[in-house]
Amino acid sequence: MQDRSLFYLAAFVRSLATGMMGVLLGIYLAARQLDANAIGLLITLGLAGAALATGIVTFCADRIGHRRSLLLVTAASVAGALLLAFSAQPWVLGLAAFIGMANGMGRDRGAALVIEQGALPATASNADRTVVFARYNVLQDIGHALGSLLAAAPTLLQRSGLDAAGAQQGSMLIYAALMAVPLFAYARLSPAIEMRRVELQRRVTPETRTTLAKICGLFAIDAVAGGFLTTALLSFFFYQRFGVDIAAIGVLFFVARVANAASHLAAAWLAKRIGLVNTMVFTHIPSSVLLLTVPFMPNFTTAAILFLLRESLVEMDVPTRQSYVMAVVRPEERTFASGITHLVRLAGWAVAPVVAGALMTGASLAVPLFVGASMKIFYDLALWYAFRHLPPPEERKWGDRT
Repeated sequence: MQDRSLFYLAAFVRSLATGMMGVLLGIYLAARQLDANAIGLLITLGLAGAALATGIVTFCADRIGHRRSLLLVTAASVAGALLLAFSAQPWVLGLAAFIGMANGMGRDRGAALVIEQGALPATASNADRTVVFARYNVLQDIGHALGSLLAAAPTLLQRSGLDAAGAQQGSMLIYAALMAVPLFAYARLSPAIEMRRVELQRRVTPETRTTLAKICGLFAIDAVAGGFLTTALLSFFFYQRFGVDIAAIGVLFFVARVANAASHLAAAWLAKRIGLVNTMVFTHIPSSVLLLTVPFMPNFTTAAILFLLRESLVEMDVPTRQSYVMAVVRPEERTFASGITHLVRLAGWAVAPVVAGALMTGASLAVPLFVGASMKIFYDLALWYAFRHLPPPEERKWGDRT
């Protein structure tokens, strides 16, 4: 349906922008004469802005309206991007990062995504819900991959005749333009994506609160584990452990994102055969085992092959996880469920990198990989034990098989 296509378009273009910003933000701020401490602070402010916006839409989007919330959040992102492009004052840049929710992680994890995930199930049947989420994530990963390539914009603009400062500013304006495109998609959304007024008056049921409490507790473990395994830290590991140049690492992660994208469709196919929870768990555990082997490899080529095998499995839990959470809550609770689980993940991602960096410096480069992979295996086993008897609606006819 049209609403689903509009969500797909918005998510793809926003992921292009996010992938571009993830590579460019630090370099752009350095060109504005900010030191490493200031750059770190601005990146934190950007993530703090994203967390605040996520919290607001979690509790208010159903009341304000999904369409209106998406337009407001996206307009704030564009305004922040324009401030980043036209200001050189550190305090203004910090304000711009906060208002614009500047994302230095290179992955689209923000307020707009929360609303889209809460509204997407209304565009599909229970049987098609996981496929819809898989396609949504495929488009995001393709956007992230291509956005990384768009980070070459300053170099291309300089070759066209702009000086270094003009090229940096021009690249930020490209980012702002990309962030503005979803405004046109959201403006065309139909009233069907909104919750009915009678539904908005209902409170989250005790059953849903119990389910979400268990899910969030487990997701917190997975998020902290993921914080030990951020792209920046893994890139640093490959750079230091095998002495390869940044260009080779860039190609490695581009291929990894393509592998992530392909795996989402495979996840939807597999989930129809063995169930959402089983797909989440029994693809995730092998990916962690593969990661555990990477530090023991004698050369970059072998390590890269194993890492790419890991990447072909590690994201298969993403569309299945999103689909499962949306399936086990009521339709009017979906925005809240999507928001609260993303808030937990944002918090986990923010905590772990500091510890991981200290471990890399004080112990061994490989320690974060061991810690992160081991925590993920524990999370997978706990998830299977806790939710193997709570199937989504489309699997309930399977009986005890799930």
